[in-house]
Amino acid sequence: MSDAHIPDKPALEGLESKWDAAWTAQGTYAFDRIHAAEVGRDGVFSVDTPPPTASGSLHIGHVFSYTHTDVKVRFERMRGKTVFYPMGWDDNGLPTERRVQNYYGVRCDTTLSYDEDFTPPFEGGDNKSSRAADQVPISRRNFIELCERLTVEDEKHFEDLWRSLGLSVDWTQTYRTISGDTMRTSQRAFLQNLERGEAYQAMAPTLWDIDFRSAIAQAELEDRDQPAAYHRIAFHKSDGSGDVHIETTRPELLAACVALVAHPDDERYLPLFGTTVRTPLFDVEVPVLPHPLAQKDKGSGIAMICTFGDVTDIIWWRELDLPNRTILGKDGRIIADAPDVIATESAKSAYAQIAGKTVFSAKKEVVEMLRTSGELDGDPKPFTHAVKFFEKGDRPLEIVSTRQWYLRNGARDEDLRDKLIALGREVSWHPDFMRVRYENWTNGLTGDWLVSRQRFFGVPIPVWYGLDENAERDYSRVLTPDLASLPVDPTTDVPSGFTEDQRGVAGGFEGEGDIFDTWATSSLTPQLAGGWDRDPQLWDLVAPFDVRPQGQDIIRTWLFSTMLRSALEDGRAPWRDASISGFIVDPDRKKMSKSKGNVVTPADILVQHGSDAVRYWAASSRLGTDAAFDPQNPTQIKIGRRLAIKILNAAKFVLSFPVPEGAEVTHSLDASMLTTLDRVVGEATKALEAFDHARALEVTESFFWTFCDDYLELVKERAYDRSDVGQASAALALRTALSTMLRLFAPVLSFATEESWSWFNEGSIHTAEWPKSSGTDGDPAILIAVGEALIGIRRAKTEAKASQKTPVSSVTIAATEEVIARLRTAEGDLKAVGRIAEIHYAIADATAVTEIELAPQEV
Repeated sequence: MSDAHIPDKPALEGLESKWDAAWTAQGTYAFDRIHAAEVGRDGVFSVDTPPPTASGSLHIGHVFSYTHTDVKVRFERMRGKTVFYPMGWDDNGLPTERRVQNYYGVRCDTTLSYDEDFTPPFEGGDNKSSRAADQVPISRRNFIELCERLTVEDEKHFEDLWRSLGLSVDWTQTYRTISGDTMRTSQRAFLQNLERGEAYQAMAPTLWDIDFRSAIAQAELEDRDQPAAYHRIAFHKSDGSGDVHIETTRPELLAACVALVAHPDDERYLPLFGTTVRTPLFDVEVPVLPHPLAQKDKGSGIAMICTFGDVTDIIWWRELDLPNRTILGKDGRIIADAPDVIATESAKSAYAQIAGKTVFSAKKEVVEMLRTSGELDGDPKPFTHAVKFFEKGDRPLEIVSTRQWYLRNGARDEDLRDKLIALGREVSWHPDFMRVRYENWTNGLTGDWLVSRQRFFGVPIPVWYGLDENAERDYSRVLTPDLASLPVDPTTDVPSGFTEDQRGVAGGFEGEGDIFDTWATSSLTPQLAGGWDRDPQLWDLVAPFDVRPQGQDIIRTWLFSTMLRSALEDGRAPWRDASISGFIVDPDRKKMSKSKGNVVTPADILVQHGSDAVRYWAASSRLGTDAAFDPQNPTQIKIGRRLAIKILNAAKFVLSFPVPEGAEVTHSLDASMLTTLDRVVGEATKALEAFDHARALEVTESFFWTFCDDYLELVKERAYDRSDVGQASAALALRTALSTMLRLFAPVLSFATEESWSWFNEGSIHTAEWPKSSGTDGDPAILIAVGEALIGIRRAKTEAKASQKTPVSSVTIAATEEVIARLRTAEGDLKAVGRIAEIHYAIADATAVTEIELAPQEV
């Protein structure tokens, strides 16, 4: 290829748009299905790509982890694999709904009818509203339409950013977690779970977010430290012999108290077991019971069990077979109707004072009533403790009793749990210690997976319920659709054998209004991307997938749930490898998150420094390792930019030396360099095979700077001089090394290497063959020896306060006999680079320039 198109001043600016357009036009990253069918499953490399949540903007952490995946993908593509690298968009879920509410100033009201002419009060801007009272109520269908509109816009912005970053995704292989295909797949999987008895419905205490008005699963919880206070409260022994004092942080739940509990070995309370006490204010008789979960050293050592104050209350309630006296509604307020056991007029009056109040207001009211009645002993004692929140919520979770759908996950099925552990051990984890986190989560599950959500924008749960003679749901009559009719929306579609006019009437039916938890859909990403229920041939080519890349924080959610669905459906692990990225932390080593307000968006950084520089920063960190990022001083990104620019300039320089026809590598220094490079190829290849992109980059970069600073300087005079018998050897070695190094760098520095490659090759470097050993039989020690001598010569000139271009009459190099022998093989190059007339040698244990005589300077 002609070198005429090499720019006079190579630059990084504009390479992203140039090469993204070229890659798209040429189909560089398209999945070649025909070739995949020819080579079979072993010739395919498939990626279960994380679908980012389309509810806002991507942050620098996304760039970090997705680059790790892309490096591996590019490597496998160059190794000859047919790559299946799709992209999904996680549209549905609570974050999307909240974004739509705030962005458009609306909220969903299922009692309203659809308004086909509805226009939201605003779109984005400074008028964002998070208060429900300030939001316009709209129908469910209108709300879903707005969700669709905004997520499509977000997805376009996301794709543009991924393209500018250089992700080698096949953009013809995309899916959305709210599309018709996704709904069909998700609903089919659930119905098969239901048929096999793996899915079930139950009325049970449920962790509840009062803002989102939805149930929350165990995997979505996080603990946050919150201020609290112990209130010492007197319960009265039923025999009138005195009081029993408990200490609680939830006095507002006194009306829901069903028992007191202490440790079976606590001698203080042994005489009370089997007796009863009466609750303060509400005068309800409750038993005193033993249970090993009670803590002797917590508070007074005896606790009240309420339905329900925390997760431990649920355990006690179940295991001690206690009644349910729920007083908290789904809105987070005390319900109007008191439990039947609150019977006295004074008790009813006390309850009336808290009915309708929030838990915060009810607590204040109850504490004041206890203080007045004399049943509060002393002042509350403040402290701080961990409280459970929905990971995307703003207020502590409450526990209310609701009817929900569950999927068996091994919490109460030892055989299933053992199977999930065994499948986890079949997967290769990178780094391996992340497997322990998966196993700890699996072994620590306390309940089955709650998969239903009381929200609107998501995959509908595909069931209806028969109604009895009172038009009440008969939960024993669950009506399901035929698989061929999927997808369905039970709120608008009609079950087989019924008509629309039977909806909501006695003897008719009612559709399920709940949707699936977003993880219940995302747990099927291999099936969604791989065509499980729509394209069996594709599924056979890509499944089980080669790799699941993801963050460490969602091992308990996305990774576990995907493993579970695959185990239930196919009895196998969904992937062969799991690559787990670390977190991005701010300069104070705090994890970046939207809730902390320390998130950095990557768009400006990509524009300012270039995508290759950002990719270099990301690839410099090993999997599972956290990386600090300071947008004010992105040192590693600046190093990456310098490297990318140097690659362009080095390529231009090397290509200035024409390679004569029939050239061979004959010079010992050239052979030494290529042999050293062969070792780099071997080490980088081995590292990338093991998902260690950081090590591959490290060894490649180290050699590259040796190549530029030492070898290129040493041989450039010989490469220029066509009268030198070694010119052809130098030019060929330089060109060979350039071709090899560009391909080694290509998975990381995708734009600079593609640009440089185009100057002397046809086709994309990203579909070129991964470099192999050149087979050169050289002595790597020659390059090392000559490099050390060159350093010594440069240092001697610097110490003599002379320019590096200053001619030298003579220099004496001290070294071992073996090193001197190697130096003599490259003496011509050493003289040329140092402008040295004569080189003398002296025997010594270490290499050093002992004498230097500068040539007289003309005046």
